[in-house]
Amino acid sequence: MTQVGTYNYGASNTGAGSHAVSNLTGGTPTSLRSKMNDNRAGESSSRHIPWLASLLLAVVPLSASAAWFGEQQDKMGTRVEIQLWMDDEAQARRLIAAGMAEFDRIEAAMSTYRDNSEISAVNREAASAPVVVSAELFDLVRRSLELSVQTGGAFDITYDSVGYLYDFRARERPAEAAIADKLAAIDYRHVLLDAGKSTIRFTRPGTRINLGGIAKGYACEQVVALLRKAGVTHALVNAGGDTRLLGDRQGKPWVVGIRDPDDESKWVTRLALDDEAISTSGDYERYFEEDGVRYHHILDPRSGKPVAGVRSVTIIGPDATLTDGLSTSVFVMGVERGLALIEATPGYAAVIIDAERKVRFSKALAPD
Repeated sequence: MTQVGTYNYGASNTGAGSHAVSNLTGGTPTSLRSKMNDNRAGESSSRHIPWLASLLLAVVPLSASAAWFGEQQDKMGTRVEIQLWMDDEAQARRLIAAGMAEFDRIEAAMSTYRDNSEISAVNREAASAPVVVSAELFDLVRRSLELSVQTGGAFDITYDSVGYLYDFRARERPAEAAIADKLAAIDYRHVLLDAGKSTIRFTRPGTRINLGGIAKGYACEQVVALLRKAGVTHALVNAGGDTRLLGDRQGKPWVVGIRDPDDESKWVTRLALDDEAISTSGDYERYFEEDGVRYHHILDPRSGKPVAGVRSVTIIGPDATLTDGLSTSVFVMGVERGLALIEATPGYAAVIIDAERKVRFSKALAPD
């Protein structure tokens, strides 16, 4: 089994989970496409699971073939993977290399860990004067702000105004006074866009933006677009907690298992997917415990502190950029508000595990 992990270096409003490619036996997976087209979809449901520490996703191939080519590399603070079906190995390798280069290109522009990135320039200068940015960065920031409005601020790229103070590797969190001093800088409404000039400006000093809650999903979507343009019809592109599936797996669906993290052989539910995106946010990827309290990397923009009440959120839909952003949004919003958001977002579905170890499904996935 190939394990794909996520390695975040600081706090985030992102919550990336992790995906693994493995075999799965037994039971019949739910067909998401048929469920979402079924007008008889029932009410949101819940059930208890006796074991829960985190959630993993497994993308499970139902058939094997020598014509599948794949590669994994460390990029964007996580492990990324590209698999594709092709009868020309040399061309497959060229396309995989092009896909990896696309991840590199996006990371170079959007990583806050690179001083020479576009987003780092914005964070340094936008409180003093408007900063001209590329059309690509402008558009992703615009989409992020639209999601902030849609979620009532649950998704907020300015979380990094406090988030950069956390260091989970060093088991360090900011003091209450430090959070209070920076908290007012978190507000997506501090970010002003000028479409005519392609500029970004901050209205408050100390505001910082971070696209960690949407950029990996966006990158997966861009790589799939590159592969599709080259004629690829069956592929998987994964970046930590975000996966984009292109087509099916040679006539059969990709089977995605939402798995209990304490026992990798047990599954909460399984989904049969094709040509979909799936993203997971969880409190188990980057965290430490202190005096019985878990401090994890998914921050509530209202408090600058880790969110409580939800353990993991998985979102399925047609666009990896949006599944990425929605998984964080629902995590922050909580079960009831989060499910209401998903029901109001056509084409998207959710599986939520709450702090009491209940599994909740949106209507499109509710068990029959």
